[in-house]
Amino acid sequence: MGPEQRDVVVLGAGAAGLMCAGAARGRDVLVLDHASAPGEKIRISGGGRCNFTNRHAATANFLSANPAFCISALSRYTAGDFIALVDRHHIAWHEKTLGQLFCDGSAIQITNMLLAEMGGAELRLNQSVTAVEKTADGFLLHLSQGADIACRTLVVATGGKSIPKMGATDFGYRLAVQFGLKLVETRPALVPLTFEGALLEWSAPLSGVAVPATVARGRTKFDEALLFTHRGLSGPAILQISSYWREGEDIHVALLPGRNVAADLRAARTTNGKQAAHTYLSSMLPKRLAKAITEACGANGTMGDLNDAAIKVLAARINDWRVVPSGSEGYRVAEVTAGGVDTAGLDSRSMQARGVPGLYFIGEVVDVTGWLGGYNFQWAWSSGYSAGTAL
Repeated sequence: MGPEQRDVVVLGAGAAGLMCAGAARGRDVLVLDHASAPGEKIRISGGGRCNFTNRHAATANFLSANPAFCISALSRYTAGDFIALVDRHHIAWHEKTLGQLFCDGSAIQITNMLLAEMGGAELRLNQSVTAVEKTADGFLLHLSQGADIACRTLVVATGGKSIPKMGATDFGYRLAVQFGLKLVETRPALVPLTFEGALLEWSAPLSGVAVPATVARGRTKFDEALLFTHRGLSGPAILQISSYWREGEDIHVALLPGRNVAADLRAARTTNGKQAAHTYLSSMLPKRLAKAITEACGANGTMGDLNDAAIKVLAARINDWRVVPSGSEGYRVAEVTAGGVDTAGLDSRSMQARGVPGLYFIGEVVDVTGWLGGYNFQWAWSSGYSAGTAL
């Protein structure tokens, strides 16, 4: 008996794969995934409510070796288009800060919507593809169990390396290399940063302390919350900057952004001279953090004891804190994988591999990485739609 014959096979039942299957209506589509349920990342995202897009999604919100690559897909299928789809399925949603949209109810609603949109496409779970061969008519897929599958068109929507406990693998990258595409080096992104040594010894007792902050790497900066952890720093501002950070580089942290801390301290030296320095700082920062900073700077006395040099040191530690993380928490907890299939080998309108007709790459496996806040889901929708309508 020969292999099962299909028109289109989509590898991966995540956000991009399901979107692609739905956009390819009228084609014979089979979606394969080694997981036991579709849309696992959708299910856990946004605290179980799925931050399904961002109103402000634009090219500037994405990282890539070719920043212009995502323009075509994002313009062909916009955040507004996905919102309209959600509305057609009567899924209630709300907007949080910075344009982030969440379901009022469960993230499962988004997965169910995508499954409903698949129409006649077939979904098979618990199916692992062990190898792919190029044939004269398309591709031959070898499965860990069951008959081989032959298809004319193959869409790779296998995601990145992030959160391996949910089944993430490097299979999509290996396929890209097999068929002659180049890779942009992958790394964990949207991930907490870690400290070691004396810096960790100082910061670990602050675990759980959160403050609004500005965190920068080079010219890129984010104004969001920062959270001290028992291993280093996290919170939205840190997750955002982690995508731009490389090992050995520093990040620039302002714990009281927008304030002239040195001027405030000089004024308080006159008006609050008898007050302990850490007590004064506690009026602006969490008490534990204020005390830790004053102790680290040797400012253990009163405000009146602070000379100009001491004020300069304190102000710098608060709003000009330059720190070199030792690393990150890695793929284990990273929300996404930066890098991936080099976009130079893909057509930006269709996501088809330039040198391999019938082979497409979409979603996180591609070297396009969004900011925190719904942008990566929008890339999944946009790239999946672009491929699905081009098949």
